[in-house]
Amino acid sequence: MEESFAIVPAVDVLDGRAVRLVRGDYDRVGVEAGEPLALIRRFVAAGAPLVHVVALAAARDGGPPLELARAAVAAAAPARVQLGGGVRSVEDAVALAGTGLARVIAGTAAFGPTPLGELVDALGDRLAVAVDVSEGVVRTAGWLDSPGLSAAEAFERCREAGAATVVCTAVERDGTAGGPDLELLRLARASFPARLLAAGGIRDEADLDAVRQTGVDGAVVGRALLDGTLALDAAG
Repeated sequence: MEESFAIVPAVDVLDGRAVRLVRGDYDRVGVEAGEPLALIRRFVAAGAPLVHVVALAAARDGGPPLELARAAVAAAAPARVQLGGGVRSVEDAVALAGTGLARVIAGTAAFGPTPLGELVDALGDRLAVAVDVSEGVVRTAGWLDSPGLSAAEAFERCREAGAATVVCTAVERDGTAGGPDLELLRLARASFPARLLAAGGIRDEADLDAVRQTGVDGAVVGRALLDGTLALDAAG
């Protein structure tokens, strides 16, 4: 997998189009970004070795988005795709892994009734756990629900289960270009020793440098790339 700090471009899909929501609010589309597969190809052509894709309706409603996953994998080749949305069980995660994804992102299932260790056992390093945090509390099901876990408790569960990758998103910063939540990232880094990707609020190279200083391994970036305030090669 990736060895050095990198920007991972984000493609969020809703109703067949690429969008950036503001703080995950389905009624607040901050940016319209056109056809999702075309955007994936654009990022790969610009040099992205990995693209982060989220099926927003599936995240909210459940059900693995197998068709989108297959299409995203084909569009990104030879680059890789990590995709989340709709995973509610180990079976959902395994089905998505079967589409050729590099990683399956699971949040709702990771902090649901099924022990996280079962997801880790099933997917190994092809699992990325989504720790999406608002006001210190983990959010799931398209950020509309919560299992009642604090961020610290979630990171500890990921560590204890042996998860290889965590994607930590500051919900209140996501899609706002309002700057990253550095305190959250420091907590995540102190709690979780494996691969850690930051998301939410990153707007420019200064933010990227600040995120890098927290010790995380990469940054998932959406709006800044679409707005042109950050270039895909800014990580060096």
